[in-house]
Amino acid sequence: MPFAAIRSMARLAGRALDFVLPPRCLACGGAVDRQGGVCPACWRDLSYIAPPFCARCGLPFEIDVLAGAECGACVMRPPPYARARAVLVYDDASRSLVARLKYGDQTYAAPAYGLWLARAGAELLAEATVIAPVPLHRWRLLRRRYNQAALLGDALRRACAVAYHPDLLVRHRQTTPQVGLSADARQRNVTGAFRIRDSHLATVPEARIVLIDDVMTTGATLTECARVLLRAGAARVDVLTLARAVKAE
Repeated sequence: MPFAAIRSMARLAGRALDFVLPPRCLACGGAVDRQGGVCPACWRDLSYIAPPFCARCGLPFEIDVLAGAECGACVMRPPPYARARAVLVYDDASRSLVARLKYGDQTYAAPAYGLWLARAGAELLAEATVIAPVPLHRWRLLRRRYNQAALLGDALRRACAVAYHPDLLVRHRQTTPQVGLSADARQRNVTGAFRIRDSHLATVPEARIVLIDDVMTTGATLTECARVLLRAGAARVDVLTLARAVKAE
């Protein structure tokens, strides 16, 4: 079938979808002009992360700095991952987006977020060989019915040409929720909670892996996942999230 005919069919399918399910803003639910869009008011409320930021953890800087500069925390205590990048600052506006995806069954938003991640993580993805999500424990997955990080990873896979392994890591020990814990308590909570799935033991050595999650707060979970992968021989581990905290929570 000619490419022009395929594009025409895709446009017709999109119009049919818009007729049955009118496009709604991912943040407030108001009317927008296309599926997966954000209305102008909500767009202005979202804080997108752009340079200058820490070359290591992606923390936004308030002033211009030299290329490659790292924040004080990364200089004093370098994380095991090579680079972390995020689309949005985790604040009241982005918290609503994350909550709708994570707890509100707004799974249809994942394709749009996959495109956002592809843009924010272009530098990482250009060198990556594997994309993998942070896993949920099987009991939490059963209760929630889906892993939001896996949805983001699958959407990102569709937006780039990097191999996706949704089950690369296993959370074999159930942990308590991280909300409300100090940074040290969060790290203790997840220590030893992850392992590489047996069927993927040969995938990790020399791989350049990008870990996907919805939010990075203290980075404890992502740090532990990175350590597990590096101990198994990964050449490098980077981190890509939809949002990241700028102030400690």
